[in-house]
Amino acid sequence: MVMDSRFWYTVLVGLIAAERLFELRLSAKNAAWAFKQGGVERGAGHYPAMAALHTAGLIAAPAEVWLLDRPFSPLLAGLCGLVLVATMALRYWAVSTLGPRWNTRVIVVPGLGPVTGGPYRYLRHPNYLAVILELAALPLLHGAWITAISSSLLNAWLLRVRIGVEEEALREFCNYDAQMGTKRRLLPGGEGP
Repeated sequence: MVMDSRFWYTVLVGLIAAERLFELRLSAKNAAWAFKQGGVERGAGHYPAMAALHTAGLIAAPAEVWLLDRPFSPLLAGLCGLVLVATMALRYWAVSTLGPRWNTRVIVVPGLGPVTGGPYRYLRHPNYLAVILELAALPLLHGAWITAISSSLLNAWLLRVRIGVEEEALREFCNYDAQMGTKRRLLPGGEGP
């Protein structure tokens, strides 16, 4: 029996979902560390919406591919595959740079200055840039354009909230503006928000 591209796409999405479960375990471990250091959580109200969006995207993309019989384009898949590899590299560069301070929630440890190494030399939020690109590239890898557009639009709305909450918490507890205020939020190059 020959497996079609939809099968392999679903396997890929399943592997990414498994990787996300690993990230949630790491996040819980890092949250425990942060709270032991006196960490303060902000923005807990929007966190369930973010978790739901990311989960829904992992379900909707293969569902759209199967139910709407989305075609496989090798050229688009190759381009999106390269973007996914780049997003994973950027994500893990950010995660490894933050170390135990990385979390899926907004938890800051008062007095610890912002991390300014790794990708944070260039951007305030490199991990969010990776998420933005991934939410578009993963569905588009197999033509699930409805999922790509809807996930991206909802994520843009949620990120406006998330980034505001995160930066406010970092300003309040970590002297954020003094070290990161001139860096761009999501696109490298130049200064400013």
